[in-house]
Amino acid sequence: MSKEFEIVREFEVDASPEQVWEAITTGTGAWLWPMEYEGREGGAAPHGGTITAWEPQRRLTARTENVEGMDQQTLNQLDHRIEPREGGGSWVRYVHSGILVDDWDNQYDGANKHTDFYLHTLRQYLLHFAGRPVTFATTDGPAASNAPGAFEVANRGLGLPDDAAEGATVRVELPAVGAVDAVLDYRNPYFVGLRTGTAMYRLFGRNHWGAPVGISVHDFAPDADAKRIEGAWRNWIDGVFA
Repeated sequence: MSKEFEIVREFEVDASPEQVWEAITTGTGAWLWPMEYEGREGGAAPHGGTITAWEPQRRLTARTENVEGMDQQTLNQLDHRIEPREGGGSWVRYVHSGILVDDWDNQYDGANKHTDFYLHTLRQYLLHFAGRPVTFATTDGPAASNAPGAFEVANRGLGLPDDAAEGATVRVELPAVGAVDAVLDYRNPYFVGLRTGTAMYRLFGRNHWGAPVGISVHDFAPDADAKRIEGAWRNWIDGVFA
C-alpha cells in the first residue's frame, strides 16, 4: 500500500555556503554519486526530476514523479536549505520525502539509515577534500553477498579488526592500493567509512535490506582511474564471496 515518508536532518559544517552549494549541485560525485542539475528553476534534475527551487548558496529542491529505475517509489523530493553560520561555516537542512508503494518499512529503514551515512560523507568531503577534482567508482557484490552476515565477511576481507572503533586509525588492505593506514571515519552494523589522505572508501551493508553489499570510492588523487578502481574492487569482492 502506498504511504508517504519524510526524512529530516539538520547539521552544521565548517564550510562556506558556496562550498556546500558546489557539493550538492556540481560536486555530488565527491560524496554521493555523479549527478547533473540544469541550473535553473524548472530545469532538469536527476532521475527524470524537475528543479522546483534553485537559489544559489541558499536552496535546492528537486521533485521526481514516477522515479526512474525504482518500482517501489512513485514520488521523490530532495530539499536542501543552506544558511551561513555566525562566525563562519554553514547550517544545512536536508529533507527527503515522497511516496513508497512497496515494502514500506524496509524501504524507509534503508533510506533513513543511508541518509546518515551519505550526509556524514558529505561533511567529510567538505572538511577534508572540498573543491578537489574527484574520480568516482562503484560496484556491488555477487548474489552471495546478499546473505545474513555478509557485511561482516566483507569487513574482515579488508582486514578491518572487529573491535576497531569509529575514529581509529586502522591498517587495511585496499584493492588497487595495497596495505594502507586509514581513518575509520564511520562504523555501525550497516556501513563502514574509511578515509586516507587521497580518498574515501564507503562500504554498504545492503544485505540488511535484501540487496548485495555495495562499495563506492571517491578518489581525489590526480592520476586516479575509475575503471581500474572499479575493476579491482569487483575482483576483490567476487573473491571474498567466491
